[in-house]
Amino acid sequence: MVFGMTDVTGRLVIVGAGQAAFALAAKLRLLKDTRAITILGAEPVLPYQRPPLSKKYLLGEMTFDRLLYRPEDWYDENDVEIRLSTPVEAIDRENKTVRLFDGSDIAYQALALATGATPRRLPSAIGGDLGGVSTVRDKADADRLASEMKPGRRLLIVGGGYIGLEAAAVARKLGLKVTLIEMADRILARVAARETADAIRAIHLAEGVRIHEKTGLTKLIGDEGRVKAAELSDGRVIDADMVIVGIGVTPNDRLAADAGLEVQNGIVVDAYGRTSDPAIHAMGDCAVQGWNGQQVRLESVQNAVDQAEAVAAILAGGSEPYRPKPWFWSDQYDVKLQIAGFNLGYDETVVRPGAREGSLSVWYFREGDFIAVDAINDAKAYVSGKKLLEIGKPVDRLAIADPNLDLKSLLA
Repeated sequence: MVFGMTDVTGRLVIVGAGQAAFALAAKLRLLKDTRAITILGAEPVLPYQRPPLSKKYLLGEMTFDRLLYRPEDWYDENDVEIRLSTPVEAIDRENKTVRLFDGSDIAYQALALATGATPRRLPSAIGGDLGGVSTVRDKADADRLASEMKPGRRLLIVGGGYIGLEAAAVARKLGLKVTLIEMADRILARVAARETADAIRAIHLAEGVRIHEKTGLTKLIGDEGRVKAAELSDGRVIDADMVIVGIGVTPNDRLAADAGLEVQNGIVVDAYGRTSDPAIHAMGDCAVQGWNGQQVRLESVQNAVDQAEAVAAILAGGSEPYRPKPWFWSDQYDVKLQIAGFNLGYDETVVRPGAREGSLSVWYFREGDFIAVDAINDAKAYVSGKKLLEIGKPVDRLAIADPNLDLKSLLA
């Protein structure tokens, strides 16, 4: 791959209108960059925060206008053109244009791909197209679920990752009867240690969620086009009035692939957010980037915003590479799970009890090096772990295991 510098003049076209797209445009204006900016969004609404959609918005605790990053007049005041309900069909790199689905073209000097990711759906052959089967990704999904999630209804959740578990928590709060199935041998198998999974599972079981691990879905059973039951891999058939699918996402890299950019389960970028075409950047959930010698996609709001702001600085003439410092969070019931670092490739964990009942932290190590921490209702462990990762200070595993240790002493 050959990367080069990008001209910092001319129109910037941003494909996508999510967190990364807005952060890029807003940061450029904050940096006093005056180039023309056009944002092309496929949805019919202004850029908004996605995490609250499946929580406070779905629970009716937050109206949609509070999710907007900025009201409509912000775009006029900051000379940012935004076109909604405007999907992009193709990129013409030679002529530096993007083709819209209405057949028109827009010229660019710089192009930014903030296309995000799409939830994986169940195959049609096993009932994935039945009514009552939903994913959780955007406002349309949340609005559809809000009309479906009524007390007493029977909800089946397919997938025991964070999306499925957060959906289970909201559904129980709304009074639904919830069953969650996970094909792997435990929930959170891809993203968290067994100790974290055990703690989260116990919380859901106490709230009345029925969890079946090592259990797949054979097929959904419909009645007049709507789901009514599910046949599981162990042969059981359970009633289901609705289904939420949380089995991961696929990066939206088709535009990039069709344009001949380098793609590897996402759009490959360098430390400056540049793709294999120096006039095109990519950021957020659609981008594959280097991290500790590995190529990864960091699916989080924090990374989308931080990477977009780093790209903005590059476009405005800066030269600092983007160095990801991952952190994540998940809210379930009154439990806050905070994660600092990225546990990819860990080979050892240390569990540390927290000061409050029910709180704990799980510290991850790879070849003796501290790489991440999960903190369950333990803000002190999260903050301390995050700072240790930022300064790169070695962490003694035996010290972490000592419940009497003051974590602040590690930062001295």
